[in-house]
Amino acid sequence: MHSPSFYNHLAQFIPKMKIKSTFTVKHGANFYQNKPLTFNKHKGTSLLNSICFLLSLFIGMSSAFSQEFPKLSDEILLSRLKPNTEKIKVVIDTDTYNEVDDQFAVVYALLSPEQMDVEAIYAAPYHNSRSNGPADGMEKSYKEILKLMDKMGMQHKDLVYRGSKEFLKNKNQPVESDAARDLVKRAMASEEPLYVLTLGAPTNVASAILMEPKIIEKIVVVWLGGKSLEWETAREFNLLQDMESSKLLFDSGVPLIQVPTEPVTSHLLTTIPELETYLQGKGPIGDYLIEIFKDYHDNHYAYSKIIWDIAVIAYVIDSSWFKTEIRHSPILTDQMTYSVDQSRHFIRLVTYLRRDKIFGDMFRKIQDHHK
Repeated sequence: MHSPSFYNHLAQFIPKMKIKSTFTVKHGANFYQNKPLTFNKHKGTSLLNSICFLLSLFIGMSSAFSQEFPKLSDEILLSRLKPNTEKIKVVIDTDTYNEVDDQFAVVYALLSPEQMDVEAIYAAPYHNSRSNGPADGMEKSYKEILKLMDKMGMQHKDLVYRGSKEFLKNKNQPVESDAARDLVKRAMASEEPLYVLTLGAPTNVASAILMEPKIIEKIVVVWLGGKSLEWETAREFNLLQDMESSKLLFDSGVPLIQVPTEPVTSHLLTTIPELETYLQGKGPIGDYLIEIFKDYHDNHYAYSKIIWDIAVIAYVIDSSWFKTEIRHSPILTDQMTYSVDQSRHFIRLVTYLRRDKIFGDMFRKIQDHHK
């Protein structure tokens, strides 16, 4: 933050100054869009504030992360952002015990070996009514992953890793963990892009990037986080749990496919009657998913629940079930809004999904696993 003297000097320096912006900035409800700005010392108070905002934005962007990150060319970045058409290698980063959607997503991924090779699963931190802090949330998620794999009759030795015990406190200081170290090692050794399917707060992923920025050249992050870029707020559980890590995903230049909650994955509603129709009696895992779904909410009258995280898994299974757009990476503000700079690097934004295709594929795979 600049002192008042900074703005006073600025006012004296630009008594009859014209500035042409070279980008579009959206900040809350305010727009600055390629129009000349003229300062008049008699009417310049509001305009001075606008200029100061733009300068502060530039300064904030340049100092957001002192860490140097590899810069991918537009050609390479756009290539990495293309929907995958062949089987891929993935790791899953999940706050599995946070609610009930991660369990469905982990099961869905493990039952999709034709589309993906799940190389590792990382327990992510979270803090809400189902944990007494990030470390407890991570540990409960770790145990929940093991429980899921046991019910599926799957081996989990050397596959599941504990993640961060706290959220990122310093934008330049990673939170080291077994998960972050494994991601660095696995990414650097991979000869093909490693897809990081991120279902919670991105602390483990951001920490790995800070530990070894070169993994930006090796990974593609598919993240369930934030709201769509046109939404009035970015506020969403995964994003707000660790704002520094969320900012890093948008600012570092890592290939990022953002899967927002509203108005996209919020369409992934299901009900107890639907789950009972397709999953009841379909082995221990089918019955368990119904059990935790019922236990999550006391009043089941006219009740439905969003299974958010299966969208990330479904996207890398069949991208034809989705509509997406290439956008410039937004600037995530401390007020949890998006600002837009058209000179920033590209990301892919998911804008629409086909709910029935996704649930149908997941139900069939759970049924086939029971046969």
